[in-house]
Amino acid sequence: MAIQKWLLFLFLHLLVLNIVAQLSDVRFDECGKNGNYTENSTYKNNLNTLLTSLSSKINNYGFYYDSIGQSTDKVSGIVLCRGDVELEQCRSCVNKAAQELVQLCPTQKEAIGGYGECSLQYSNNQSIIETTSLPSVLYFFWTPANASKPEEFNQELSKLLEDLRDRAVNGGPFRKYASGYATGPDDQTIYALVQCTPDLSPQNCLKCLTDAYGTMPRCPCLGKRGGRIIGPRCNFRYEIYKFFDVVLESPPPAGNDDKTAPTGNYNKTVPIVEDDKKDSLIIIIIVPTVTVVILIVCISVILTKKQKKKLVDKIQGTLGDDISDVESLQYDFSIIREATDNFSNANKLGQGGFGPVYKGKLHNGQEVSVKRLSADSGQGDLEFKNEVLLVARLQHRNLVRLLGFCLDGTERLLVYEFVPNASLDQFLFDQAKRSQLDWERRSKIIGGIARGIVYLHEDSRLRIIHRDLKAGNVLLDAEMNPKIADFGMARLFTLDETQGNTNRIVGTYGYMAPEYAMQGQFSVKSDVYSFGVLVLEIISGQRNICSRKGDSVEDLLSVAWLNWREETVSNLIDPMLRGSSGPIGDIIRYIHIALLCIQETVANRPNMGEVLLMLSSRSLSLPVPHNEVNPQILHFGDANSTISENKSICSSGNQDLITELHPR
Repeated sequence: MAIQKWLLFLFLHLLVLNIVAQLSDVRFDECGKNGNYTENSTYKNNLNTLLTSLSSKINNYGFYYDSIGQSTDKVSGIVLCRGDVELEQCRSCVNKAAQELVQLCPTQKEAIGGYGECSLQYSNNQSIIETTSLPSVLYFFWTPANASKPEEFNQELSKLLEDLRDRAVNGGPFRKYASGYATGPDDQTIYALVQCTPDLSPQNCLKCLTDAYGTMPRCPCLGKRGGRIIGPRCNFRYEIYKFFDVVLESPPPAGNDDKTAPTGNYNKTVPIVEDDKKDSLIIIIIVPTVTVVILIVCISVILTKKQKKKLVDKIQGTLGDDISDVESLQYDFSIIREATDNFSNANKLGQGGFGPVYKGKLHNGQEVSVKRLSADSGQGDLEFKNEVLLVARLQHRNLVRLLGFCLDGTERLLVYEFVPNASLDQFLFDQAKRSQLDWERRSKIIGGIARGIVYLHEDSRLRIIHRDLKAGNVLLDAEMNPKIADFGMARLFTLDETQGNTNRIVGTYGYMAPEYAMQGQFSVKSDVYSFGVLVLEIISGQRNICSRKGDSVEDLLSVAWLNWREETVSNLIDPMLRGSSGPIGDIIRYIHIALLCIQETVANRPNMGEVLLMLSSRSLSLPVPHNEVNPQILHFGDANSTISENKSICSSGNQDLITELHPR
């Protein structure tokens, strides 16, 4: 059994690493400054038409460009997916990027953005494909951990990147992409990929990648175990684990649109092995391998069922006879379908990690929010019902109330109370709406969130760790009271449990505690860390994300620690609050508490009960926060940096997509 568990762990480890490469684990976006458009303008209509059509026209190599309109109403767009991403996944990524960009840049005529899998750019300039000068905007991402023997690591990395660049440049007009690996110091394998948009000439692709490589000395990713630099027309990434799939080159299908192959001819073919001995050898290798994989999958299914059975027993043991009430919470599918007008786009409120959310109106006039879970969630009916019943029993004014559920074939629906003011991030990170959040309202929101978490951690029947606490998962009711939502990633503990471990890390990049993101260890202190990040965002009005753009590090936590050390924490305060009647002393005290929550040493963080006491008592003495471990992100610039009113420290935006990472 020990050997089987080891094989299962190895298989799942490789599987998760493969999944990591497929997921949108980073996000970047930028709104251009080359003019604005109005809501009902011809440009707006052309932009909508372009964005709607782009994903469906992407070729098998993950690339497409197009232009629509004339003169000042002309809009051009270009999309590129990572070379190893499957077509359907590519199209899904581009669709999501398009939806996000028009929301984040609601009036700007040009924008660029995307995820780890894809990038999208549109502009009102001349057709992007005809632009001779390459855009210089770059986005930097990196892994916090340092590589062993950084100088030797950087030397091997440089050789690998140059080799891949030369291969990508000669990749042909359909895909200028290359991936590979090299052996670094201490026999550590370095994996990397590089890519250009295939419309670039070999000379321009070479120049684009060379220029990107040249920015590495200015990027904190140098000497780290992983990093990536993303530009509009080329990008590269490296890690110490395999994050890409092998791409087999094949000739393009006949009749390709010239927009997918601007120049040149494609002459690469797949060699055919005709040696019978080689065929036999391949069969000898593949058959046992497939057998072992099938065996491992079967073992995985058995273990998963056992784990689910334990979860059911745990919930039933807590709720007792209440489990029989589950049917009273069940809605008929036809009622929900009618309430949401057959899940029409007009009623769509947003898209979460587990599926879309719709507004609905029941026969009695009650307004509800309906989350339509993805069909491939893999959860059984009994577990789903039991978890629904548990969440339905959570009654607190600062938690969104679950009214019921629906099970119909593959359909799994959750019905929540409707909260009219949407999520906190839609107010906090919008320049106009943020003005509605004076200090009285912000402090009220912070206190309400803290009370909701205290209930989950200490006062509910089971200790519940949310694991995805962020501004997008805090809803605001008509009186702007906060309500914590989305328990799709929550973990249940019995009251005597204090810590757990997982190989499947879920959450949102930028909010996850370091011990959780790196080692898979989570506890109530993981939520405390996320709460601290959220408090800093509420006070500053800025997002937190670990990235760098240009000459400045865009990381709210690093700026916060820097200003703490320099005794200039007032620089963190949103300019909209500085001139208000709100007491600066109270605001600085809240910053102090937030820093206590984001300390990297878990034992030094307070629990949420202590945090709530600190927030409510001005006379209580606060300990001094320490960032004991070297900061994950170093800040380059003036020690007295302040947060600009017009430029977000984290212009990459809030990451709504769920991240699944493997601890390393």
